[in-house]
Amino acid sequence: MTLIRRLRTALVITTVVVAPATGSVLAAPATAPVLPPAGAAAWQADRRQLPDPVTATPSEVRAWFAAMPAARQAALAAEHPGVVGNLDGAPIALRYAANRRSLQESGVDHPDGDYLIFDPRGRGRVAQVFGDLSTALRVAVIVPGMRNRLANFWRGVGGQAYRSPAVQAADLQRAGSGPGGLAVIAWLGYDAPQGFDEAGRPHLSQSGATALTRFVDGLAAVRPDATIALLGHSYGSTVIGHAAPRLSPRVTDLAVFGSPGMGVDSAAALRTGARVWAGQSTGDFVAWVPPGRLFGMGHGAKPVDPGFGARLFPTADVSDHDHYLSPGTDSFTALAGIAGGRR
Repeated sequence: MTLIRRLRTALVITTVVVAPATGSVLAAPATAPVLPPAGAAAWQADRRQLPDPVTATPSEVRAWFAAMPAARQAALAAEHPGVVGNLDGAPIALRYAANRRSLQESGVDHPDGDYLIFDPRGRGRVAQVFGDLSTALRVAVIVPGMRNRLANFWRGVGGQAYRSPAVQAADLQRAGSGPGGLAVIAWLGYDAPQGFDEAGRPHLSQSGATALTRFVDGLAAVRPDATIALLGHSYGSTVIGHAAPRLSPRVTDLAVFGSPGMGVDSAAALRTGARVWAGQSTGDFVAWVPPGRLFGMGHGAKPVDPGFGARLFPTADVSDHDHYLSPGTDSFTALAGIAGGRR
């Protein structure tokens, strides 16, 4: 039955990715726009000439807040939590406080914790931090893939906890922390594809890459002494691939697993100084996805292909597409080492 399911999945994926067809599958949708944060209209109408939440760089945002007394910062976060909580470059503790308010007001059932992003609109966006981001000298960001959304961020896709970005980040932080400290962020700051039709196209990864680049710039602005690793699962690896040429030099490692492609045909084409790591289980259905691009579909070469040029990490005891970050596997051990800067 396992082989039958894999063949059935492969047929669906191949049909979506490469079959000539009409209609929505091969339509070339416009790249999803970068949305202003919730409450941006009131923020921009404020007479205090606040920085534009879309166009101001994280470095500019950091400098603007640095010149402001703490009491005024707190008042601003209370007045505009939707903007401050999602504003890259704003002080870490201030974003946490603003997002606590937004989460409480939203009525969304959520665990206590520290959040750098919260926006319940549409599919929802959220980023939860595990570890002490204010002091850690190493920061790892997990970028999840298909079928992830706010509604299953904590319980996992299909109700499976091991597929929850939050659970994965918590496990990785505990295992990967070293002497300098490690903070791990489960980052769902983009609209992840919800089906194979969306997953076969690059438009969501391109807009996701823009959001990820800005988020990383925000981390570099507020924690310039920390180094950063990005870990991308499935379509999350494609997001990282599109972001790679624009990433801060504080990013030292890109690790992808279960990747359908990073949008390029070689590690060199990523145009990054970061080390590129890749892993793929023989039981992963992604192995059946044809490489390359056709009719605007597909994501280039597989990062695990010998000619791609990535550093491979072990996945022999990973049984499928979803257990790369399961504690006890060789893959998890390797990724914990990369996340913690020990490899």
